Amino acid sequence: MNLNDPVGDLITRIRNAQLRGRSKVLSPASTLRVRVLNVLKDEGYIRDFREVQTGTHKELEIELKYFEGSPAIHEIQRVSKPGRRVYSSIKDLRLVRNGLGISILSTPKGVMSDAAARDANVGGEILCEVY
Repeated sequence: MNLNDPVGDLITRIRNAQLRGRSKVLSPASTLRVRVLNVLKDEGYIRDFREVQTGTHKELEIELKYFEGSPAIHEIQRVSKPGRRVYSSIKDLRLVRNGLGISILSTPKGVMSDAAARDANVGGEILCEVY
């Protein structure tokens, strides 16, 4: 299956699994997805993830996080899409929900949250926003 937007696919799988109340979700493995999931894990939006072998290909098993029955991720949305890339310098990067959420950026120093990008003083492509 040819996939043009792997991050968009990952976001949709997480959103759909949380709407159904699932505790785990599977997603095809890729380096970019692993890096995005590392940021989500470090920020406390998911419990954990691991790589599993299913048949001939590798997949990521993501454990979703809930608090008193409601998901830890209230909303997750794709910002930069294949048809319209969105880039931001560090001085133009806005806060998500007045600092209650995060933006995940792809920078020259790797994939990181907006707070880490401010500390490293680097801008880049805004992949998604989470709150």
